[in-house]
Amino acid sequence: MSRYTTRTQGPRYGPDHGSALPGSPPPRRPGAQRSPGRVAMLSVHTSPLDQPGTGDAGGMNVYVVELAKRLAGIGIEVEIFTRTTSAALPPVVELAPGVLVRHVDAGPREGLGKQHLPAHLSAFADGVTRSGRYDLVHSHYWLSGHVGRLAAGRWGVPLVHTMHTMARVKNASPAEGDAPEPAVRVTGEEQVVRAADRLIANTEKEAEELLRHYDADTGRVAVVHPGVDLERFRPDARGVDAGRAAARSRLGLPQDALIPLFVGRIQPLKAPDVLLRAVARLLDERPRLRERIVVPVVGGPSGSGLAQPEGLQKLAARLGICDVVLFRPPVGQDRLADWYRAASVLVMPSHSESFGLVAVEAQACGTPVVAAGVGGLPVAVRDGVSGVLVPGHDPAEYARALCRFADDPARSARMSRAAVRHARSFGWAASAAATAEVYTAVLRERRRTAS
Repeated sequence: MSRYTTRTQGPRYGPDHGSALPGSPPPRRPGAQRSPGRVAMLSVHTSPLDQPGTGDAGGMNVYVVELAKRLAGIGIEVEIFTRTTSAALPPVVELAPGVLVRHVDAGPREGLGKQHLPAHLSAFADGVTRSGRYDLVHSHYWLSGHVGRLAAGRWGVPLVHTMHTMARVKNASPAEGDAPEPAVRVTGEEQVVRAADRLIANTEKEAEELLRHYDADTGRVAVVHPGVDLERFRPDARGVDAGRAAARSRLGLPQDALIPLFVGRIQPLKAPDVLLRAVARLLDERPRLRERIVVPVVGGPSGSGLAQPEGLQKLAARLGICDVVLFRPPVGQDRLADWYRAASVLVMPSHSESFGLVAVEAQACGTPVVAAGVGGLPVAVRDGVSGVLVPGHDPAEYARALCRFADDPARSARMSRAAVRHARSFGWAASAAATAEVYTAVLRERRRTAS
């Protein structure tokens, strides 16, 4: 029996198990009258309006957007606060019915790196608290957690926090060439863990890490799996094989190719270099594969990868595989679904992942995954069923995994079908319903304490 409050399921509405039909009143959950009517959601360092896959935008951006939309669909208004990074940005943007994005002035609007944001968090908190009053604060990432502590304290409301990544976890298994997370982040995370009424972890492993690395209170940790947009990320209605052929045609990819795909931010933490080294090894051992392999890398430089924005291209040149690697910039969600459908397999050799949304998105489209067995990826991928988990980051191991996909089409087809089934358990509506239950619980506790 888990020692945490684990909430992965909830009531289901609409095609994605939760979204209300356009123009219809939001469905009401049992006990909804005890839920917050208005939530301040904080995403200081990256805007929900940014394109995932480059800069600081990634899975967390998708998480915030999709969670906010689904919460609004069950009657909880959400206002997302993020930092103003351009004079051209309007103060308020309607992201979806019931979801607003508010831009807060805090520090220089342009040219301010994430490492310099701690000096401007108090100013950000002032901007948030001047915007009104909310029933609850939900912060994302440690920078937002610091603001959340201040805002929740001033309003006298509960603070719910989602870490997304943790400094001590990242520092325990650093990628080669990646700088360690600074002490100021570790201290900030410790403060947020102590202050939060509830910590939402993506998986049981992340919950264990909160206890082990930050001495979190077990009773304040709830496990809620993230979701996937099952309407956008799904197989072609004609089937996985027909959908793959159509997607390859739209993307200009050869129909008979082995296509191991990388999607994500290009930085050491995500380890796209491991895929390139694996492909080079594979071609050394089986040179005839060069005639039918294409390796798309869809994403842009981020984090420490910004220091060498062309480092991966140079690595491909040194490895002698420039002719088979396609570098493509980040793309919108609909186009991304086509890349997933076109791929033979998604490769995700990350050194650390709190969950791995990309892995679930790919599986929802019918594409198996080869991933590192780290963080939340053993939850996102069913090893041996919907994909393969590789222990460690040895390119030879990834090359062997790719060989099996090249040599055994029947196995690949079985995994494709299983991937779709596995991904169906991760609808965003279930995540939103479970998150709303967390909100309800902390509000109830706050009222009980006050009475």
